[in-house]
Amino acid sequence: MSRSVIDIIDLTKEEIDQLIETAEDIIADPEKYAHICAGKKLATMFFEPSTRTRMSFEAAMYELGGYVLSMTDAATSSAAKGESVSDTAKVISCYADIIAMRHPKEGAAYVAAAAASIPVINAGDGGHCHPTQTLADLLTIKREKGRLGNLTVGLCGDLKFGRTVHSLIQALSRYEDIKLVLISPDELKLPEYVYSDVIVKNKMKCTQTSDLLWALPKLDVLYMTRVQKERFFNEEDYVRLKDSYILTPEKLALAKPDTSVLHPLPRVNEISVAIDDDPRACYFKQVKYGKYMRMALILKLLTEDGTIIY
Repeated sequence: MSRSVIDIIDLTKEEIDQLIETAEDIIADPEKYAHICAGKKLATMFFEPSTRTRMSFEAAMYELGGYVLSMTDAATSSAAKGESVSDTAKVISCYADIIAMRHPKEGAAYVAAAAASIPVINAGDGGHCHPTQTLADLLTIKREKGRLGNLTVGLCGDLKFGRTVHSLIQALSRYEDIKLVLISPDELKLPEYVYSDVIVKNKMKCTQTSDLLWALPKLDVLYMTRVQKERFFNEEDYVRLKDSYILTPEKLALAKPDTSVLHPLPRVNEISVAIDDDPRACYFKQVKYGKYMRMALILKLLTEDGTIIY
């Protein structure tokens, strides 16, 4: 069975550092990589709406010289007829060399990877994890701060359902002297299993608070998230919590001059557009860095599968 990446823990710290190194080499010399995947095909299996992640994977493959087979609407695929994820993955394995998959159900990417005969990259499965977003986050932090250790990182908003947050905490646990500040209302606190299995187990320094203004002056990195309507079971709870944390220029004035503001996007209104031109705003850079990290990961998995020699 080909190697897949379903969770960020599928990659060692050394492999993550190597992917960052490859991504930075792609940034420095894109022409070197422009034809490296010639003749190879990426299938994007998206059972859930996406703009950035799907297009990022597709742009990544095109910029490596490969091709894309795109399934962007489950309603127009055989899934609408009741075909299982497992069978779909087996079928697509006959057409493509690698799969990027998003699905609303936790564990769906694992099922696909178990059935597929080609590598599968998890592009987000429900509230579980989103490893390639985490790779984008890490590259952004590395390029903005010059390091991935000795940082105080604030994670703000929906920490309960935010799969990007869960993956990022797991990744940061590999690096030295990371201090976490978890900022959320009680209803959206980090799940206990993430707190105990990652933060406690790895002896990470961590503070939990509901006060963004208190936290801001302490942070090297602020990771904002939206309150995700699609993760709520009732509209009333969503409406009550959706505007819990809105970052404005007035609030950002409390932060350090070099605090980096990240967001996995899409944003709704949790970051004021008035911050977009602030040099501390990194979320659109993050989008671009995501493409480079996905290029690096596609290369790694296809190389390990023995299908590309470079």
